Amino acid sequence: MQRPLIIALDFPNLPSAKDFLKDFGEEPLFVKVGMELYYQEGPAVIHFLKEQGHSIFLDLKLHDIPNTVYSSMKRLAGLGVDLVNVHAAGGRGMMVAAREGLEAGTTMGQSRPKCIAVTQLTSTTEEVMRNELLIERDLLDVVALYSTMTKDSGLDGVVCSSLEVPVINRKLGTEFMTVTPGIRQASDEVGDQARVVTPEKARELGSTAIVVGRSITRAKNPLQTYKQMKAAWEGVGV
Repeated sequence: MQRPLIIALDFPNLPSAKDFLKDFGEEPLFVKVGMELYYQEGPAVIHFLKEQGHSIFLDLKLHDIPNTVYSSMKRLAGLGVDLVNVHAAGGRGMMVAAREGLEAGTTMGQSRPKCIAVTQLTSTTEEVMRNELLIERDLLDVVALYSTMTKDSGLDGVVCSSLEVPVINRKLGTEFMTVTPGIRQASDEVGDQARVVTPEKARELGSTAIVVGRSITRAKNPLQTYKQMKAAWEGVGV
């Protein structure tokens, strides 16, 4: 996978997503379909996006017993998406089952979707982790541990904050994917995210891919903002 900027299509339905995408013309994009849009529209939204030539990150964050995750991933593999994910907190057995389900559900001759694991949500703070999740280790230590567990389970990478990428790259190598949400322009509000960086900083820290939602989808001119953030991410003119 190249180092894409993934646009989070966090819309309530397919007509809203189509309305957003029409300004982008026929340019192939890498887009993220999350729970809100997928639970409303189901596979129809994936079929539409594939027909338009877009690459797709289906962001459902599976977290269940291994058998359920295996069966679910087997079905999701048939959609032909490029990237899916689970919660690393589900453990090694669940993550192995996710990979095996994808392999079982992928059409012969096709590549299985890449699978990554969420380490800690970018809305999670040290305080939340200790007082609510009852995890006493430092957040960075937990992310590094979950990342190692993810790689040992045969998955392709993790979802993390860009701030944690240097440690993961040193520990697990740069071929292990680091997909990083929590990306904002310097002038943007942080919102409900806690661990955020700019596209330039994410590039500097070594992220494999960045996921951008509200900074683009709620911009006055989404296409212009996308081009600006993509240029910053790619280091154009830097």
